[in-house]
Amino acid sequence: MAGLVEFRTGDGAVVAVEAVEEQRPGSRLVARGDGTVQAARTFEGALEGVRAAAESALRVFRDGALRPDGVEIEFGVKLAAETGAIIAKGSAEGHLVVKLTWSPSPDSAPSEPSATP
Repeated sequence: MAGLVEFRTGDGAVVAVEAVEEQRPGSRLVARGDGTVQAARTFEGALEGVRAAAESALRVFRDGALRPDGVEIEFGVKLAAETGAIIAKGSAEGHLVVKLTWSPSPDSAPSEPSATP
């Protein structure tokens, strides 16, 4: 493991996550002796970009012509000390899974055969 990044929540709790190595020329974070780095943002602040991305994706699928009854969006998220949350890379693209569901309407449900006594 490369080290840990500690994020503080709004109420002061510490969330430790495995460090993501960032390739930023000219900057370097200083770790404590145990390899732990303090994040520059709160945990909530780090996830703000992912929340905005989720809201935007939901708008695209809910407001479009498809009109699904349910939308599930799964992001792979990595947390980095300086940049916060990053949508994780799976092979060459960011990781995002979208699942749309529709329920049959009462009009289109097959009718039940009538019972004969």
